[in-house]
Amino acid sequence: MLLKEPATVNHLVLRNRIVMPPMATGKAEQGGPSAGQLAHYAARAGATALIIVEHAYVSPEGMAHRTQLSMASDELIPAYRKLTGAVHERGAAVFAQLNHAGALAQDSGLPALSPSGLSVWEREPVSRSMTAEEIEVLKSRFVSAALRAKAAGFDGVEIHGAHGYLLNQFYSPLTNHRAGAYSGATLEGRTRLQAEILQAVRAAVGRDYPLAFRFGACDYRDGGSRMEEIPAACRIFREAGADLLDISGGLNGYTVKGVTEPGWFSLLSALAKKGAGVPVLLTGGVTTAAEAEALLQSGAADLIGVGRAMLKTPDWAARALA
Repeated sequence: MLLKEPATVNHLVLRNRIVMPPMATGKAEQGGPSAGQLAHYAARAGATALIIVEHAYVSPEGMAHRTQLSMASDELIPAYRKLTGAVHERGAAVFAQLNHAGALAQDSGLPALSPSGLSVWEREPVSRSMTAEEIEVLKSRFVSAALRAKAAGFDGVEIHGAHGYLLNQFYSPLTNHRAGAYSGATLEGRTRLQAEILQAVRAAVGRDYPLAFRFGACDYRDGGSRMEEIPAACRIFREAGADLLDISGGLNGYTVKGVTEPGWFSLLSALAKKGAGVPVLLTGGVTTAAEAEALLQSGAADLIGVGRAMLKTPDWAARALA
């Protein structure tokens, strides 16, 4: 049974192929994990191989909502050490997910930033185009956040580039109308910022520290990012330092309209495997061990994320492996 077999991400050996993907609880307290969040993750760590904690903003203007986790201050490191310790006690590895909401930012009281001042959806506040100087600052914010996560005991970090957030906004031709180095007109330009962030984080955390990238691989919208670009984009991210590619949706979010079968993004993850050269994680609609095993056997992915089913049943991994 492939689901029970270990998997390796960089030098980290995972005890099986079951991952709890990042899912926002919105229960942070002053940016740090609350007691409720510690209990939430600890309850789901038993038998699970890897937990990726919900997204944390890397700088205040990138806050998605007021009760989101923050990785923007050294003062939060002790609180995160309690979270990583609670997960490690149950035998699971744990990654932090680092994010900047871009045009989807709210509640910070600061101007929302984006590649080209364009909306992702109609409901978010007006944003303005990032300057070259702000882009350089953004890279440093991701580096600082990754170093905080490492200091807090996380086994790795994941850079969030999906679901319409800032790095996804740079990848999508619908929201990136820039010219120059980060041009929305070429795949090289649309992946440059993500690659530069991965390179900078890799240089800071070291060669042996696991680094994942959550890739919003297709927008499922006219004029948006396309499936046929996935292998080439994944090669760019791997060469920039990614050890794991976590495949999900782009501007469409974390579901696909009309798709109800387990493994909502399996077409995308199968394409990612052609260009990745590193393990690929697939999440979406998996509720049983048999569904997870079938996706692994088909070659759609190397790891399977189980989201809503694990929210409903905290010991899902133990039941699946049994």
